Amino acid sequence: MTTLSVAVFVLVYLGMALGRIPGLAVDRTGVALLGLIALLASEDLSLAEAGAAIDVPTIALLFALMILSAQFEHSGFYGWIAHKVVHAARNPKRLLAVLIAVTGVLAAIFTNDVVVFALTPLVAAGLMSEKLDPRPYLIGLAGAANAGSAATLIGNPQNILIGQAGGLDFWKYLAFAIPPTIACLVITFVAVIATWRLTAGSGKAPEGTVPPQIDRFQLWKGIAAVAVLIGLFLTPLPRELSALAIAGLLLLSRRLSSRNMIGAVDWQLLLLFVCLFGITASFAKTGLSQDGLAWLAARGLLPDRLSVLAPLTLAASNTIGNVPAVILMIKLVPDLSDGVLTALALLSTFAGNLLLTGSLCNIIVAERASACGVRLGFVDFARSGIPMTLFSLLVTVAWLWVTGLVPL
Repeated sequence: MTTLSVAVFVLVYLGMALGRIPGLAVDRTGVALLGLIALLASEDLSLAEAGAAIDVPTIALLFALMILSAQFEHSGFYGWIAHKVVHAARNPKRLLAVLIAVTGVLAAIFTNDVVVFALTPLVAAGLMSEKLDPRPYLIGLAGAANAGSAATLIGNPQNILIGQAGGLDFWKYLAFAIPPTIACLVITFVAVIATWRLTAGSGKAPEGTVPPQIDRFQLWKGIAAVAVLIGLFLTPLPRELSALAIAGLLLLSRRLSSRNMIGAVDWQLLLLFVCLFGITASFAKTGLSQDGLAWLAARGLLPDRLSVLAPLTLAASNTIGNVPAVILMIKLVPDLSDGVLTALALLSTFAGNLLLTGSLCNIIVAERASACGVRLGFVDFARSGIPMTLFSLLVTVAWLWVTGLVPL
């Protein structure tokens, strides 16, 4: 039934934009799941079609990287990092700079969502113990996690999807993405200090505070796993199989329970991916997407040029979110060139810093902070996010144009 597929598609992506169903405690993942259930129950989409629509390599790679991150979390690494960062509080600019640099590097390796999930409560609690306003630092944390994640094809969910869909070379992408990523991390720092008044803390832990302990064996085990994974990325072995192999070895532990390791996986995010794959596949069956592409092509509006791609990613990322936007674009606009896919990875990631709803990473920071008693509001985020994003996109568009990767 074409009408139902279109209705579900529109309502689900409207739910992505709103972040929930008004009046109900149903978040983005719940909205997507309800949409998929409606399609399956009406037989507008069969279970076989829904299964075939799932990009299994992307889901597998994301799952494996979450297991790798769990290894570091259970070793006490994230707690130790947060403790060290907060102890730079005597100099607020230094504190912000260290937080942004550390977060950017971690996000490029472990994916931004899992990094902010682990760091946000630790950083928020540490800053509040210093009698500091955590909000500007949490904005810096989110902005750096998004910006840093753009450096690699495993840094965030949309880059994983783009890399898998286009078969992009990991190392060529890394070499191209490093300059704009570094520039955007610097822009994140400048945007926060320009829009917030930062005050100094004592830089000392409150009396009675026990410094976090690191399980050195588990930490070195995680470091070795990262080193081996990087080595495997140099081989022809598919990235998802390399990551799954490492994840499997990490689960073979005498000290860390596999239940706890698997419990650290963000199943909500994986389920969101699965549901959106099925919903976009159902919409594609209607033929409307092909008609829409033909209409856009006739008017020169396909997203294969920066003048179309940049504003499109900015608008889509900050309405439905950058992950759903990328899933939608890849499914409905086939055969994008490697250059356009690379540009999409960079632009959709940096565009997610504009508003609090621009990326799942931002939402995770806000929700985790709220659980600690810190309210990071929409306006709070936007005051830094808007200049941060506009200057980041300007620099990135200039980089893409100067290098000749994508025409203007």
